[in-house]
Amino acid sequence: MRIGIVVGMRAEAACVAASRAVSAEASGPLVCVAGRVPGRAEAGAAKLLAEGASALLSFGVAGGLDPALAPGDAVLASAVLAPDGSRLETAAGWRQSLAARLGGRVRVGTFAGSDRMVATRAEKLALARASAALTVDMESHQVARAARQAGVPFAALRVILDSASRELPWAALAGLGPEGERRPLLVLARLLLRPWELPRLLALAGDSRRAHAVLGRLAAELGPSFGFRM
Repeated sequence: MRIGIVVGMRAEAACVAASRAVSAEASGPLVCVAGRVPGRAEAGAAKLLAEGASALLSFGVAGGLDPALAPGDAVLASAVLAPDGSRLETAAGWRQSLAARLGGRVRVGTFAGSDRMVATRAEKLALARASAALTVDMESHQVARAARQAGVPFAALRVILDSASRELPWAALAGLGPEGERRPLLVLARLLLRPWELPRLLALAGDSRRAHAVLGRLAAELGPSFGFRM
């Protein structure tokens, strides 16, 4: 059994790679970085299946929709709501295994999928009211569709980066490149145009470090199988 993992950013893929490096198991998960290219998460998931993956996991950071969630909180999907309104369920056995291993450190509930970044408090509030979801991200619904089409198990495990009350700075929106790379120079260029965003940008950077540290710990603890069980 090899897990295929789809992430949005190279930094998230690095968390998976670091866990694989300390594992005694010979083969680790297959990983695809979707970046900001529309449809790449679903196409990447299909490619992982063609390369030998037999289950799919959406892994990485997410935006909070539930006001009770804070940066660094882990969340596990019971289902994902796609932008078209369809509900895509996760594999019950795998979900229960992950929930049991992570215990009280993870919230379980519905994720919302979005084809664009949900950046403002107003957008988050509107999506939360429409979906009753815990979180939003741009990959999980695409990975779920690929899993459903192939008839393989699917799970989604995420860590909150920005809380429901966090307004993402305009400068930060330039920080993720099409290949999932970080683009600090573009962020700096935007910041020069709107220097008053610096405090919010620094706060977001701290939240990002916290979220990625939790991602790394989760990946190391769960190991290459990521708690898979059917």
